Amino acid sequence: MFVDEVDIHVAAGHGGRGAMAFRREKFVPRGGPDGGDGGRGGSVYLKASPSVSTLLEFSNRRHFKAERGGGGAGAKKHGKSGDDVVILVPPGTVVTSEDELLADLSHAGDEVMVARGGRGGLGNVHFKTATNQAPTVAQKGEPGEERWLTLELKTIADVGLVGYPNVGKSSLLAALTAARPKIGDYPFTTLEPNLGVAEQGDFTFILADIPGLIEGAHRGVGLGHQFLRHVERSRVLLHVVDATVSDPPATYEAVREELELYNPALAAKPELVALNKIDRPDVRDRLPDLLTRFRREHPDLRIVPVSALTTQGVDDLIGALAETLASLPKEPPHPTDEMKVYRLRPTADESWTIEQDGDIYRVRGKRVERIVAMTDLTNPDAVDMLQGTLKRMGVLQALEAAGVGSGDTVRFGNVELEWE
Repeated sequence: MFVDEVDIHVAAGHGGRGAMAFRREKFVPRGGPDGGDGGRGGSVYLKASPSVSTLLEFSNRRHFKAERGGGGAGAKKHGKSGDDVVILVPPGTVVTSEDELLADLSHAGDEVMVARGGRGGLGNVHFKTATNQAPTVAQKGEPGEERWLTLELKTIADVGLVGYPNVGKSSLLAALTAARPKIGDYPFTTLEPNLGVAEQGDFTFILADIPGLIEGAHRGVGLGHQFLRHVERSRVLLHVVDATVSDPPATYEAVREELELYNPALAAKPELVALNKIDRPDVRDRLPDLLTRFRREHPDLRIVPVSALTTQGVDDLIGALAETLASLPKEPPHPTDEMKVYRLRPTADESWTIEQDGDIYRVRGKRVERIVAMTDLTNPDAVDMLQGTLKRMGVLQALEAAGVGSGDTVRFGNVELEWE
């Protein structure tokens, strides 16, 4: 089974809890606090690997979670950092989250962090001041990021074979390469892309047989629309046209129109036409007229008559494809500006907003939400410290200005507090 689009859930590890501890050593007067910090939670990465060809693995496993960080300890001992999780995906995988493009892992080795591990909480050693020599406050670990991702595989091939169903694309792929797709007198078309490698001297290139398209494929009609994404990565399009139909040029034009409606950029790709099934006697008789008509209506289009059954013209087709590919500029070593691979980095955004919904007030902002999430709300000293921090940030004053009253609920991320 070929799987080329899945949804998965990734969760980074929470940071470890900071320790609240004091030195209790003989002959060490006023030992003071020495609680160590918690370890950072593990992060989740996606990495393109040539050892993976489909997204089939994710049909059975959709949830991935990294290890949480270890807690700190006395003697300023730092907690262990959680192990990262690296998820291998095929080259050509596009990663999105809530319709936002996160990464285009188009080359083997491309990697992106998709969920950042939470910071470890600070031990009480960090909260010692001139007026508070024995702080009883330590932070909880920061929650790790989590999100749903959509992985979409776009096959990377130099040449994409496109055309109507049952025009002989799979047979032609077998004739051009060592690939052995299922071929036969079936009443249905290919159900998944097939790849093969062709050689022309020292020059090699990859071909992909894309499932047959039908009218309306760009709108989601038929099976072919599920695989139109695979055509986008091809550098050259090879239109396979059945020469036995009544109007071969019209079938080429219809398929080209479907591709252009799906993505106008496809119309700009170099293309050739393989006029297939010339071994048929009825085709041989009208082949000169067909070629004349093709060249009259599309003078810049290269037409190569072939027979996937007898391999007649196959060598000429391989040569034409190799010549076309060799004339194209080399691909950039990195993804284009439109689809970048980038790493998620923590932001220094200090801003926050307040939204009111009845008697519920939501305070939104990365920093303020993190401060509340890392506060031990069961510790009165920690709560006092939190109130002082929120006051210095102006959050408490803004809530009062917004009309918050006793008994109202104030939410910071996933934390709910009651206003007193």
